[in-house]
Amino acid sequence: MNRVKKGFTLIELMITVVIMAILLAISIPMFTDQLRKSRRYDATSTLLSMEQEQELYRTNNTTYGTLAQIWGGAGTTPGGRYTLTVTTPTSTGYVLTATAIGDQANDDENGVICTPMSVTVTNVATTRTPAACW
Repeated sequence: MNRVKKGFTLIELMITVVIMAILLAISIPMFTDQLRKSRRYDATSTLLSMEQEQELYRTNNTTYGTLAQIWGGAGTTPGGRYTLTVTTPTSTGYVLTATAIGDQANDDENGVICTPMSVTVTNVATTRTPAACW
């Protein structure tokens, strides 16, 4: 009688496990980088909204507003991944800053670290830094 055995050998299973481990070792860091980049939207969208709120505040006041005046004093972005600050609000400009919290501080774009992100407005000129991250 000739019996045909069905199934996998131990070597075949070990090779499959090694291939899966290699694929995971490559894909997890790539996924983490993409996740950080997508979370950066939390900072950029919040800073742009704050910029609009500053202009709205300035139309009714002689200077631009503080964090409490334009953003209700909330110290973080809605996603909670960045802390927010408003510095030097004058009648001609201000600086909005979003600084990454936790692992988000490792976010980079082509070697440029994307924290802190800021919007500087002076005499109607706007500068967004770091430029590569916007």
